[in-house]
Amino acid sequence: MQWIIPGTTLEAAREEADLTQRLFRSLFLAGGLTLSQVSGITGLEPYTIQNWVKRGFLSPPRGKRYTMEQVCRIININILKGAMPLEQIVRLMTYLNGDLADESDDLVDDAVLLFRFVELAAREPLPTTEEDWVTCLDAAVARDMLPLPGAREKLMQVLRIMLTAWQANSLKNQAAQLMEQLTQTKGETQHG
Repeated sequence: MQWIIPGTTLEAAREEADLTQRLFRSLFLAGGLTLSQVSGITGLEPYTIQNWVKRGFLSPPRGKRYTMEQVCRIININILKGAMPLEQIVRLMTYLNGDLADESDDLVDDAVLLFRFVELAAREPLPTTEEDWVTCLDAAVARDMLPLPGAREKLMQVLRIMLTAWQANSLKNQAAQLMEQLTQTKGETQHG
């Protein structure tokens, strides 16, 4: 089943979400991406991306090219922006990785965060009980080598928040579509 990878404009097979990492790595074979390429992948306006750099949400591009980690940070923020205020998103990213403009203090690479998120988001349905969440998140991060104390737990907390926010935004969008259908149906009934 095809779906749009969350936070992007890229189509992929939902059942092959674990291959997202390979897809992204192939995008960077020739080096970093230009602003227009990042804009095309994320669906964000270039000025939005530049504003996020200016505000310190990610480090500036190197030689006008964005690294995979920077693009993944942009996508992670993009995933959340429909459900959370930007200030909360920044607080969440800072909780995991400290100074957002400095990649050297990151506990977890933004690419790892994105790839685990996509793998979990592709599952249907998402966990509902506390026990299921713990089991699901524990399994998702089990293969990641996170040598710093507390990194694993923080990654699991951030993933749960991201998944919950993403699911909430999806439900909000579904409700808006249903309201639009209701409005159209009501209009047809009144005019018919």
